Amino acid sequence: MNLEVKEWLHLLLRWGHVFAGILWVGTTYYFTWLDGRFTELEKQLKESATAKNPAEKQVWMVHSGGFYVVEKLKVPNVMPEKLHWFRWEALLTWLTGILLFALVYYHGGLLVSLEDARISPAAAVWLSVALLVASVPVYDLLWFRLVKNERLGVAVSLVLVAALAWFLVRFFTGRAAYLQLGAMFGTIMTANVWMRILPVQRRMVAALKAGTEPDQAEALRAKTSSKHNTFLVVPVVFTMISNHFPSITYGRSDNWLILSLLVLLGWGGAKLLRRA
Repeated sequence: MNLEVKEWLHLLLRWGHVFAGILWVGTTYYFTWLDGRFTELEKQLKESATAKNPAEKQVWMVHSGGFYVVEKLKVPNVMPEKLHWFRWEALLTWLTGILLFALVYYHGGLLVSLEDARISPAAAVWLSVALLVASVPVYDLLWFRLVKNERLGVAVSLVLVAALAWFLVRFFTGRAAYLQLGAMFGTIMTANVWMRILPVQRRMVAALKAGTEPDQAEALRAKTSSKHNTFLVVPVVFTMISNHFPSITYGRSDNWLILSLLVLLGWGGAKLLRRA
């Protein structure tokens, strides 16, 4: 590939990836914040059930010179003609990210070091692809089939992340190992949107159109996937910017441990953000 063409492609993919990611993360955390406000309202409504002036059922906001009123309905009485879906941000973020990863690390040969590599560049590419494909079923098996306790799930996930980080730095360069883990997290997040959240939303809409109540248990599982995305995205953003700090992250001999600890720190940061 011509060097100048490659650089332009690199620039456009990185630009698109960052901007699409801003849109996706922004809407994810906006709805997380909104859901938190409605949880507070539900508590207030229970406390003020016998009061003369019950609490509001709506969230009021002000932005860009206007006032906005939002109401949460689990089972709306009327189905609007136009529903606003939030899905393309996730797909565009993942697609531009994977293409960028393939351009820089697969095509650019940066998955393995030039000297003393444990595996060939071609084998590294196949290993990377296999891990990306395996990430989603492993996540599904752990969180939706094997583990029912959330704290246990977090503990097992952290052990798996640490083991994976140790494994990745054994075969990939430190920088590539960090990006590989980020790409796996991003793949899980995108699969959550397109394989768990959107299908449930479509079935909920179909149920309402048919005059039946949506399956609330299924809706709860979709909400769990959305919650997981808010925790995964913080470490993903870290892996995206880690290449600027090699001396304290992937360039160290204990780079796998640093990665594991920063993933845990990202989860802690997400927990604080969800409470804000």
